[in-house]
Amino acid sequence: MVVYNMVLINILLGLVGLGIVVFFHELGHFLAARFVGINVEAFSIGWGKPVLKKKIGNVEYRLGMFPIGGYCKMQGESDYSNEAWENIEKGIKPEAGSYLAASPARRILVSFAGPFFNLVFAVLLLSFLWGIGFEVTTLSNKIILASDLDMSQVNPSDIAGLKTGDRIVMIDGKEVTYFHEIHENIALNPERTLILTVERDGRFLDLDITPELVKSTGAGRIGIITWTEPVIDIVMEGSPAYNAGLRQGDIVKSVNGEEIRHNVDFSRIRSENPGSLLLEYYRNGVIGQAEFTGEDAEGELGFSWEVIRYRTPSLSIPAAIVKGVQEGYKTLVRSITSLRLLFMGIDLTKAVSGPVRITYMMGDVATSGFGQGFGIGLRSIVSFIALISIALCVMNLLPLPVLDGGMMILFFVEMIRRKPIPPKAIAVFQTCGMVIIFALMIFALFGDVMFFAGR
Repeated sequence: MVVYNMVLINILLGLVGLGIVVFFHELGHFLAARFVGINVEAFSIGWGKPVLKKKIGNVEYRLGMFPIGGYCKMQGESDYSNEAWENIEKGIKPEAGSYLAASPARRILVSFAGPFFNLVFAVLLLSFLWGIGFEVTTLSNKIILASDLDMSQVNPSDIAGLKTGDRIVMIDGKEVTYFHEIHENIALNPERTLILTVERDGRFLDLDITPELVKSTGAGRIGIITWTEPVIDIVMEGSPAYNAGLRQGDIVKSVNGEEIRHNVDFSRIRSENPGSLLLEYYRNGVIGQAEFTGEDAEGELGFSWEVIRYRTPSLSIPAAIVKGVQEGYKTLVRSITSLRLLFMGIDLTKAVSGPVRITYMMGDVATSGFGQGFGIGLRSIVSFIALISIALCVMNLLPLPVLDGGMMILFFVEMIRRKPIPPKAIAVFQTCGMVIIFALMIFALFGDVMFFAGR
């Protein structure tokens, strides 16, 4: 019951976040339409029967029953592919202020404004974060080979000559200080050769490595784990670790008599000795012991290892906007380049998230983040909403009918031809696009079902 309640809470929170993203998208269409002289009949957040509506001027503002999505209904917009176009060819002008009365260039502007506003919204969110400063939780750039934990594995890191204890200090000539920077570079570059500069025993080596593509996620991996010193950070009150006497700051030196150097040593020894654990630790120079047996030894012990925490400085408004633009641009480029993964044989049912999973993930980011503190929660949810907003921008600019990018292509062709496109050609174009969109949605929704079934 608790699990189902958490899923419901996450989905509800996600709906709020997704509704905000959609609001700014439709706001872009709305403001652009008003700017170019197209009458807007209705502006709605959510689909379905309106639960709230109010008419202000000539526009009816609505709140739909289903809060995923929304729309900006412009006068005559639905006449796009029917006899209205034939009337135009006969010299019959459409009604002033209608969608068809606007020039192709103006309709292109209206279509582009929705995705553009998503990008602007993301930049504003990122600028806000850099303006107030935020806490970062990360790990060091010192690595452990995954094959140390599972010797049957042969990973790109083994082939490239990396060794446990190496520090990755540069990737393709760019300095990296923390593990999240390494992970980001590796994940975004599957099957692309990278040059890693590693520090080993006071020497610097350049190693070529090609991350392998993980088809279930679409990300790259090389088979490394961050080296985490065996220093205890957080101990949950009432947990087996707490009851055994472990406290924050304790340095674990051995497990079952075997010395440990890092977190992977600890995990390996646990897997080799189920049912019984004897930890020896230092606290203020004094040796102590903590023993776990039975279910306690095999379950969650209730403590975490020490991580690196630092806070970014609060930037001035101009500097924060510049940083927001830079981060937004990087995210936009990554979103565009990641589209190539769709053609690299990834498992679409796992790697492509549908609307239900995205909504859940947004809520999950919020609940888990705020569970660690208000600052971490705020940064997590704001960053995720910015990411989804940019992803929505990229998706809507794809040259597929129904999407803004597809409509922009039609309007551009119309502008070149200097006359309307035949309705039959439009119908074929839209049908092909709908088939593609429908196929992607089936894959995504099936993946969503499998995702929740696995939980």
